[in-house]
Amino acid sequence: MIIDNGNDFDFGRVSSDYAKYRDIYPPIFYEKIIQRGLCKNGQTVLDIGTGTGVLPRNLYSHGARWIGTDISKNQIEQARLLSSGTGIDYYVMPAESPTLPNGSFDVITACQCYWYFRHEETAPLFHRLLKSNGHLLFLRMDWLPFEDAIAEASERLVLKYNPVWSGAGNKMQPIHIPECYSSYFDTIYHEEYKLSVPFTREAWHGRMKSCRGVGATLSATEMEKWEKEHLDLLQQIAPDEFNVLHYAAILELKKKTE
Repeated sequence: MIIDNGNDFDFGRVSSDYAKYRDIYPPIFYEKIIQRGLCKNGQTVLDIGTGTGVLPRNLYSHGARWIGTDISKNQIEQARLLSSGTGIDYYVMPAESPTLPNGSFDVITACQCYWYFRHEETAPLFHRLLKSNGHLLFLRMDWLPFEDAIAEASERLVLKYNPVWSGAGNKMQPIHIPECYSSYFDTIYHEEYKLSVPFTREAWHGRMKSCRGVGATLSATEMEKWEKEHLDLLQQIAPDEFNVLHYAAILELKKKTE
């Protein structure tokens, strides 16, 4: 998958906003994981592409031991700050080459990041890192611009400033992964469901600012113009508090054994 026509991006440029505005998954998002018997007491979990540690921070109370990795030093710094006192460990590592021992994890999670992976490398790597009968969990949550007017308007403004941004136009659909995973894993469960996520104008502005198409890509001058225009837009179309329609998806794979 080609991201943003191959243009560079760096979430580390917007880590402080990411930390403040991207912890937005509703309780049901986490309940779906726990209901699958994953990320619970007695398990060791590796969260690949952890960002600011949203998934570990919201699930560590269920008793699993968590390790989070991310390619961005700034993201990991924010994750450590936000996770103080939890016992979650974080490391700066790319998804394709985490220096962690094989056969160490009951579960590997990848939330809102798996489309960045070099899958021909990560599929056998995740297989090696997991214990026998270990599980690989892909997760995502996206707004639905064709069903939500505020999401549509904000997305259209992002495209005005960044027309090659490929994060636009999402529709509810199952998580699709490359065929290479079938050599190492069996698909055992998937689910897709809609959910309404509450925001204030500030929170939605921060969520949009911290997306790849804006804060991770635009120049400082472009950012200043986009922010002004987006805030003006929200004053016109959004009340002080509102919900944005999203969908979430989960895909659970189980490690194949010899």
